[in-house]
Amino acid sequence: MSALCDTMSASLTSLAPVARAHVGLAGRGRVPRGSRLRPPAALALVGAGSCLLARSFVGGSLGVSTGTGRGSRLPALALVGAGSCLLARSFVGGSLGVSTGTGRGGQLARAFFGGSPSGRDTPIPEAPASDARHFLTGNPMYPPWPAGMEEAMFGMGCFWCSENLYMAKEGIYSSQVGYAGGESNNPSYQDVCTGMSGHNEVVRIVYDPKVITYGDLLKVFWERHDPTTKNQQGGDRGTQYRSGIYYYTEAQKQLAEATRDKYQSELEATKAAGGRKISTEIVPAPTFFYAEGYHQQYDAKPGSRRYCGLSPTGATLPA
Repeated sequence: MSALCDTMSASLTSLAPVARAHVGLAGRGRVPRGSRLRPPAALALVGAGSCLLARSFVGGSLGVSTGTGRGSRLPALALVGAGSCLLARSFVGGSLGVSTGTGRGGQLARAFFGGSPSGRDTPIPEAPASDARHFLTGNPMYPPWPAGMEEAMFGMGCFWCSENLYMAKEGIYSSQVGYAGGESNNPSYQDVCTGMSGHNEVVRIVYDPKVITYGDLLKVFWERHDPTTKNQQGGDRGTQYRSGIYYYTEAQKQLAEATRDKYQSELEATKAAGGRKISTEIVPAPTFFYAEGYHQQYDAKPGSRRYCGLSPTGATLPA
């Protein structure tokens, strides 16, 4: 084991520049420039977990997984500090694959965060200001909305990607990304990353139904992600990436269910999803909690990292 620990020390030294490249607005870690979170915090690997992590380096894959697969045999990975979850997210889907999946290892790793996040009574400090404006439309980010506007809410993987599909379309008055469907109020990104809060990454769309219909929005929803991979889109894994339609009216519910059935038939006819069944949850819209300001309209902002973890099936929704 001492030899493995020596390997770990050397590996961490070489990993630090990689972490700095990944953790930040330009990387998958989604930490804004100027954030209080710094790479050293994200690299706080302590105790036995440091030696255990070394085991993953010995194999040459540099792949630590707390989900399924080879890395899941690690008894625990002691990732501590506020940045540890963000570091993990920066490697999801890449060769340095840290996953907070659903296997035994994922449960053990999440235990280091001290249990389910309790949330807070007030909005997170990093939420958009009350007078914030949409980066593209210039319209307000908070209600009340103008008369005639309607709301839609979808979960379809990374909310950077899902908002990007809708925010520039004609008829979209405003859009916001946030967290919904969890067990606590006002969660932060770090809370959601633990996998213990139960929240989904969602996009809320404010639209003019005279210009773009709910059916139009659903067509994008079904065709631009994979609704059959439960709690996963591409390399993004976790309950916060589940497929979900959160309806505000009975009419929205009925149309969501009708289009789901049509799309399932199309998947079966084309074998586009390998025979998998749609796992999308269709439930009443839960309370929407705004995500941090740096997540809002992320893909539209200068300097954003061009990333999309969505994995469409290739099937089209029948008319």
